[in-house]
Amino acid sequence: MKKAPSYIYSIIGISLVLFLLGTIGWMAINGRSLSRYFKEQVELQVILHDNTREEKTKALETMLQQQPFVSKATVVTKEEAAAQMTREMGEDFMQLLDVNPLYTSIKVNLHSDYVNTDSIDKIKTFLMQSNIVREVSYERTVVDKMNANLRKVGIVLGVIALILFIAVVIIIDNTVRLAMFSNRLLIKTMQMVGATRWFIARPFDKRAIVTGLLSGLIAVAGLALLMYFAGSVLSELNAIRDYASLTVLMIAILLLGVLISVLSTHRSVVKYLKLKLDDLY
Repeated sequence: MKKAPSYIYSIIGISLVLFLLGTIGWMAINGRSLSRYFKEQVELQVILHDNTREEKTKALETMLQQQPFVSKATVVTKEEAAAQMTREMGEDFMQLLDVNPLYTSIKVNLHSDYVNTDSIDKIKTFLMQSNIVREVSYERTVVDKMNANLRKVGIVLGVIALILFIAVVIIIDNTVRLAMFSNRLLIKTMQMVGATRWFIARPFDKRAIVTGLLSGLIAVAGLALLMYFAGSVLSELNAIRDYASLTVLMIAILLLGVLISVLSTHRSVVKYLKLKLDDLY
């Protein structure tokens, strides 16, 4: 049907563009994971009244840990707060004072979906209902700026991914159509001897499935090597790796390679069947 080298070139071409698309997808997934990571570093300081008993403090901590919006809740005693401030200041400020002016608090980290000013304000109102809570504070400006910047980055990555997806579809389509060009006379000859459209298209469609699948597997293997290399150089990437999303991405690459390859091949076969013999030259 077709010389093997031409299909090899087609597989290589499709693999490269699928790999490029997969790389953008991987960057988008990492961007989302980084966004989630940074958001979950935002802390709410739940400051308690000075006369709060330890058992009530622990009860509030346990209650917070059970809330769906809480990622982590940790009690910081007034002694621990004083020690932390001493480390930050580089000197023992307690020597200048007769009493510890700090309060016991609970440090709360939220799940990323709740790290926005509207949700935090509702959580703050909820926490202030407790009679042992003196104050709830957080860096509102930091939250607003972080969400605004992450939103901009998401839009930019989304536009790039959309443009690249369109480019990938066009490039793969042209690659397959070019590979099919030398088969045009064979397709027309089969039609002239009475072969049906399905009979003519079937072997080409089967070959297209194999071509698309091999291309996708090569692209996925290249992407896996890239992720391994990047993780070995920057170990922090391993900590934020989203295996579920990466699995979906790799399956999507395989399906996209097969789908576009089959559609482009079938379209080329139909095109040459409709042309007159003289138009093939």
